[in-house]
Amino acid sequence: MNPENRPIRSFVLRQGRISKAQQLACANLLPRYGIEFRMQPLNLAEAFGRSAPKILEIGFGMGGSTARIASENPGNDYLAIEVHAPGVGSLLRLIETGKIGNIRIIQHDAVDVLERMIPDKTLSGIHIFFPDPWPKKKHHKRRLIQPGLVALLCSKLEQGGYIHAATDWTEYAEHILAVMSAEPLLSNISSGYAERPDYRPLTKFEERGIKLGHEVRDIIFRKISAGI
Repeated sequence: MNPENRPIRSFVLRQGRISKAQQLACANLLPRYGIEFRMQPLNLAEAFGRSAPKILEIGFGMGGSTARIASENPGNDYLAIEVHAPGVGSLLRLIETGKIGNIRIIQHDAVDVLERMIPDKTLSGIHIFFPDPWPKKKHHKRRLIQPGLVALLCSKLEQGGYIHAATDWTEYAEHILAVMSAEPLLSNISSGYAERPDYRPLTKFEERGIKLGHEVRDIIFRKISAGI
């Protein structure tokens, strides 16, 4: 997926509100816990200062789940990607106050990061939790999870690595399941939707969706072939 051939983005950058604390965190902590986007491969072991399983998260929102997962799984390293500054500032504050040493943040478009910075066959897992469902049919082309992206993700996974997506939009869940099922390098760990793994905590966003009657679905596939 060449960026020149991908004019449609899955996100829209809005001004939004960023608190003074989040602004200060971005200014003071991003140089410590952040990685600048560069047009060259990233040495993941050097970035984290150790050799350990590397999990990529695309779109971490305000970072609550990311911080909790990383703190409860200190044997893994988490590379968290987000474009929106309030979320970046929020996660930075959680990292600092929780003394969480196994998270690094890249504030940039995830597809660019995958294409330019992540070497092939280096990731143990990929998390995509509650991506924007773009519910209107005319906006479905903006959805992040498409065949091209799934193929790109597969190229970055080591054999046996997994992709874990979660959504509370039924139609998007069906779309994700179909797209991942069509990828020959992936195998579903379940017969359909998976049970929520213990490592993925319930979020406020998720709890709100459940209260609105939205059923949350987890979709987890593993890379079964060395392939690409």
